Amino acid sequence: MRNLPAPRTLLAHRSPVAASACGGTRALTPPHALLLLYGLAAAAPALAQTEAPPTLEQCAAIGAAADRLTCYDKLAGRAPAPTTPVAQQALASTATPATAEPSLLSQTGGPLPPDSTSASASASSSSLTSKFWELDPIDKRGVFNFVGYQPNYVLPLHVTSRINRAPQSPTQAAVAQPDNRREEAKFQLSLRTKVLQNVGLPGGDLWAAFTVQAMWQVYSHSDSRPFRNTDYQPELIYVVPTAERFRGLPFGWKWRYTQLGVAHQSNGQSDPLSRSWNRSYLDAGFENGNWTFSARVNHRLRERAETNNNPDLVDMRGRTELNLGWASGLHTASLHHRTTFRGGNKGSNLFEWTYPVSRDQPNGLRWYVQVFSGYGETLSDYNFRQTSVGAGVSFLQF
Repeated sequence: MRNLPAPRTLLAHRSPVAASACGGTRALTPPHALLLLYGLAAAAPALAQTEAPPTLEQCAAIGAAADRLTCYDKLAGRAPAPTTPVAQQALASTATPATAEPSLLSQTGGPLPPDSTSASASASSSSLTSKFWELDPIDKRGVFNFVGYQPNYVLPLHVTSRINRAPQSPTQAAVAQPDNRREEAKFQLSLRTKVLQNVGLPGGDLWAAFTVQAMWQVYSHSDSRPFRNTDYQPELIYVVPTAERFRGLPFGWKWRYTQLGVAHQSNGQSDPLSRSWNRSYLDAGFENGNWTFSARVNHRLRERAETNNNPDLVDMRGRTELNLGWASGLHTASLHHRTTFRGGNKGSNLFEWTYPVSRDQPNGLRWYVQVFSGYGETLSDYNFRQTSVGAGVSFLQF
């Protein structure tokens, strides 16, 4: 086995620096070595502090992102930010999941309680009325987006206290319909779309709407289940939101919009069953929390006497319409009143109530109940008084 030389200690090592300093080749003595170590230790921080800072080009040339950031920190004269280990970052990301943007539905898919629903809705819009008519800038959705207008529903069972078996008017002879039954089905489809946005007055929008309502004698087996009456109504509606400074009203109410509209309504039949009228109207809408209210005044447009199939329509049906609505949580209810303001018992009242078929989908199918009493449930019945009840489902919420 080869013998290795014994290591030499620092004290026996001849340093060139020490030799040149002493002028010879003498070995360092212990006192000299201690002095040298002390001097090197004292000089190290000074050497580190006098190290030249990196340049911007040098930092940019570093490939690793963490090292490059440290270089930039040195260049800026600040201590580098402490880094979080990758494992800790992964743990933090799994411990704190991101929250979804609030909506009308809770994150579990179910409806929020009334207070939460109101708070969530107010975060994205000032009111339900604004969402319906797109009044506030945040609710504007552009043009040609088809949405619901009047309630859309199918009532498999609609029962009336009296059925009109001989519809007539002052200018049209009675037509006998003896097979009409008091039990029938009723449905309504109503759509609207904005055709012009921000036109005319500030925030003003022009809408086009179409509504069809039908009475179907589906239980009349002996008469081939005919449609007893079908009403068609196209409309143009100009909606102007109320300026902020004019909205405030007593008792917390707010004036939200004004409407100017024109409408044609017809049952599409020939004489003597034909019924129709043209009108313009002025409408104002108000809200207070979960409550809404609107008032409308109709003006029948003049037409020739020889083509007027129902000259007394507004005297029976009413010229003025008042609507009161309520929506809280999952329930909605509304009361629609038509009046002539001339006394008597003309006009009508319509009550509607809805509730979701599935609580997890409040904007889907909803149970729907309707109670009507008065004149004019249909154009054929404009001068026929009755009380009716219908039950079914509503769909295509706005």
